[in-house]
Amino acid sequence: MRTIVLLLLLANFTLFGYTRLDNVGSGESVRLTQQVRPDAIKLLTAQQVAALGPSKIAALADVCIEWGPFGEGDRAKALAEIEPLALGRLLTQKKVETNPAFWVYLPKLASKQAADRRLAELQAAGLRDAAVVDTGPQRNAISLAAFRAEETANAYVKNLERIGIANAQVMLRQQSLAQTALVIRDPNATTVARLKALQPQFPESEIRIGACDKSG
Repeated sequence: MRTIVLLLLLANFTLFGYTRLDNVGSGESVRLTQQVRPDAIKLLTAQQVAALGPSKIAALADVCIEWGPFGEGDRAKALAEIEPLALGRLLTQKKVETNPAFWVYLPKLASKQAADRRLAELQAAGLRDAAVVDTGPQRNAISLAAFRAEETANAYVKNLERIGIANAQVMLRQQSLAQTALVIRDPNATTVARLKALQPQFPESEIRIGACDKSG
């Protein structure tokens, strides 16, 4: 009789322990589901990241902002605008190629000497990207700028006319155009806000936000 009682007690303890373990497992499973909620986790696209406010972008880990592309003149202007941010080693530059390009130029002059004189006048007027073409069918023409969009090139021609530089023309060039993009790693909120404010001053430029290039 005593043996039977002991067996019944052991059976009850075993059943009680199994029930507790089952409840713990179920509880952990429920809590895990409630905490993780995999259906609520979403990966942001580049456009969605770009739409975030500066403080939210700054809170993301291992994020880079790429701003550009720029011709040489605009690159210098953009660097001067962000110099007060004191970015130091967080700022790098990379070469990019765009294609096609709408070329703004002055038709070729009669001689290299005439082209050089005209170039000096243009540079004195502040056109730092101007250069004499010294080879090919457009030799002794003066290159003024190049743009990815035709409407931007035409707007540039109108601006030239306003400052007294006439006869500029636009030509579509199929060869790639070498330009520069500025890359800023792990930007803070102030930097993000400043770049977004500056971008409209450089209508050919774009701001891209995404994971940093691991190969760099």
